[in-house]
Amino acid sequence: MSAHVLAVGEALVDGVHRPDGSSAEHPGGSVANVALTLGRLGREVRLATWLGADARGDLVRGWLADSGVELVEGSDGAERTSTAVATLDEGGSATYEFDLTWDVPTAAAAGAETLAVHAGSIAAMLQPGAAEVGTLLDSARTTSTITYDPNARPAIMGSADEVRPRVEALVHVSDVVKVSDEDLGWLYPDTDPVAVAREWQRGTPALVVVTFGGKGAVAVSDAGEVEAVAPQVEVVDTVGAGDSFMGALIDGLWEHDLLGAERRDALNAVDSATVQRILDRCCAVAAITVSRAGANPPRRAEVGQ
Repeated sequence: MSAHVLAVGEALVDGVHRPDGSSAEHPGGSVANVALTLGRLGREVRLATWLGADARGDLVRGWLADSGVELVEGSDGAERTSTAVATLDEGGSATYEFDLTWDVPTAAAAGAETLAVHAGSIAAMLQPGAAEVGTLLDSARTTSTITYDPNARPAIMGSADEVRPRVEALVHVSDVVKVSDEDLGWLYPDTDPVAVAREWQRGTPALVVVTFGGKGAVAVSDAGEVEAVAPQVEVVDTVGAGDSFMGALIDGLWEHDLLGAERRDALNAVDSATVQRILDRCCAVAAITVSRAGANPPRRAEVGQ
């Protein structure tokens, strides 16, 4: 197998309810959206997920295959395909209700050609699969860059006090962390999100990126702090925006030869100019995603090479 990213986490069907009373179903799931973004950006990516052998599972499988995402063997082991209902407000922001089960396919593992392993969101918190995610990330550090996005979903994860230690443990084993200001506001109320990023980055991660929706993002590394401004677009909805940013972040690190355990020293020494280029492109990818309905990230030709 050639060089690839392994994404480990939920794929599901999003039911979107809009303010005008209309509704629709779209394939989604935080980690699946990251894998989809990588596939659309032309990267080889495998997804270890938990789908049912049902019509909704077929919908998700077709959606992933169309963007070049390969499913890890055993990813069809669920009794039914999970669902999430997203209710959008007038500004396009979503709140979620979930019917979700999660486990890790037994065939999920990082090998010598696995440049990065990405995990996050519900799959990193919901048992029984969450414990297996942690074990996989620990073992994968010998071969791969570890990337993580908490992408908190309080409706299914529990209280911030329950979730915070688990998030911090996953940050501790990660090389790259992307987190939204909303997630940090929930996990650490009344605390400057960039201050939290600085604290996290003083541990294991080489790079911690905080996203601020339409305002852009801030990255913290040993080289200092870098800020990127998001392009101004007409927002249709924000579904999948953070996930497409995360996928573009992994893609950017790949572009600059910063993925893989043997590149960990180079990643830790990344310069601000490189971070700036990567961050600007992440914002561009996310801006395209929010300009259209559902988790619909751009293909490489839409954002340039």
